[in-house]
Amino acid sequence: MNRTTFLVYARRAPFGGRLMQSQIDAMNGILDEWDRRQSTGKVIDNRWLAYMLATVFHETGGTMQPVIENLNYSAARLTEVWPSRFPTIASAKPFARNPRKLANKVYGGRMGNSAPDDGWLYRGRGLPQITGKDNYDKFGLAKTPEKAAEMGTAIRILFDGMISGLFTGMKLADYFNQVDNDPVGARKIVNGTDKAKLIAGYYRNFLDALEASRVPAQLPDVKTEAAKADDVPAERSGTAVTTVGGLFGGAGLSAVLGVNNPYAFGIAALLIVIGSIAAFMFVTGRWSVNRAPAR
Repeated sequence: MNRTTFLVYARRAPFGGRLMQSQIDAMNGILDEWDRRQSTGKVIDNRWLAYMLATVFHETGGTMQPVIENLNYSAARLTEVWPSRFPTIASAKPFARNPRKLANKVYGGRMGNSAPDDGWLYRGRGLPQITGKDNYDKFGLAKTPEKAAEMGTAIRILFDGMISGLFTGMKLADYFNQVDNDPVGARKIVNGTDKAKLIAGYYRNFLDALEASRVPAQLPDVKTEAAKADDVPAERSGTAVTTVGGLFGGAGLSAVLGVNNPYAFGIAALLIVIGSIAAFMFVTGRWSVNRAPAR
């Protein structure tokens, strides 16, 4: 795999034109684990890898970093998240802004949690999060649940959970095989049908990047600089500014300055406005360029 090509394509989509070093490191960690398992013949289908990357992108909000469940809810929010447990604001207030008490309330006495503080001890952690003592035990972490938030362990959980079906009983091979190609249905591997179509879109982005990265030589549209970290505020990011600004800014300015016809001047000015809006959308990550991989 040409990782430079992979990162350049992934930067465009689903990352919206910017990549942080932490995101690059996380993806390299996932790719390293894929390569290790591929060398043993245990994984062979790039669709599996694409869907795992898409799942991590969604579950972590694009950070690609392990998550520890946030249980710091307001009373109003508790009635929305757990309406059967908190049917009224009054019933939710004792647990509002009290993560530990809330965890022991909503997770206590189930999923293998039996001790008084098990709900808190075995709260959600990971890339896809695991919750409950029984689930931690599946991955050998019942005695050290905090390790699920460490990158190396979280990646192992990701692979074992999705390949072997340890999350829900469903596994990648059920949805990606010689007959089936179902990135929407594959959401059942982790969490029913929640945001299934959205994650399927991320899957296609990552699959494009993986397919492009199979070409050993550097593709014409791949610039090495675009595979590097961009740890600066979006408005100062040079990637999107160069791409869109170079297209619209220089050409538009030249057009305006060199046009005497008022109608042509108006058209040129309009192009600059459109270009400026496009530049803003790219820089802020609202738009991205998603190119087809080379065949």
